[in-house]
Amino acid sequence: MDPACFSESIYNLIPSDWKEPPQPPRYTSVFKTAVKDDMQKFKTAMKTMGPAKVELPSPKEFLKKHSKEKPLPPKKKFDRNEPKKPPVPLRTDHPVMGIQSEKNFINTNAADVIMGVAKKPKPIYIDKRTGDKHDLETSGLVPKYISKKDYGVTPEYICKRNEEVKKAQEEYDNYIQENLRKAAMKRLSDEERETVLQFPLVSAVFSTVCRG
Repeated sequence: MDPACFSESIYNLIPSDWKEPPQPPRYTSVFKTAVKDDMQKFKTAMKTMGPAKVELPSPKEFLKKHSKEKPLPPKKKFDRNEPKKPPVPLRTDHPVMGIQSEKNFINTNAADVIMGVAKKPKPIYIDKRTGDKHDLETSGLVPKYISKKDYGVTPEYICKRNEEVKKAQEEYDNYIQENLRKAAMKRLSDEERETVLQFPLVSAVFSTVCRG
């Protein structure tokens, strides 16, 4: 009888040992095999441990004796008359002592400072009261470009380009005028006008005479 059932029954009066219910089966993902195969494939492709898979050397190129030793420099011919280094001074030789210079370095340095040109401080500007220092020459705040001789003068290449554009425009206008002149109607003189007006009358008279 289930001990969790507390309904009134005669069987509940007899003590019984409680049995632990069996555990449900452990969950196993259906994608476990696919994930394991992919992981093994990428892991094998990215391995860096172990000996590298390189082409084995040919048996004919075996290691020979003294092949790893560095080659000696070329042999030089010994020359006995070659100049040598100066000899080492002897123990009994003593350096010359007591040589002093009469130059007054203090006065010389003072004279150089007094006669020298003072170094001008580099112009700077500060953006804030507690800001950083910046070079004033390259900041664009110094009006040095308006002081140039060619300031405000049109550059030479622009003048040349303007002349070329103007010349091309004049040639195009002349071409258009020439085409309009060729396509325009010709103005007749009075004699030509009278001749043209009399031509239909002459034609009609000639036709009448031909028919008669």
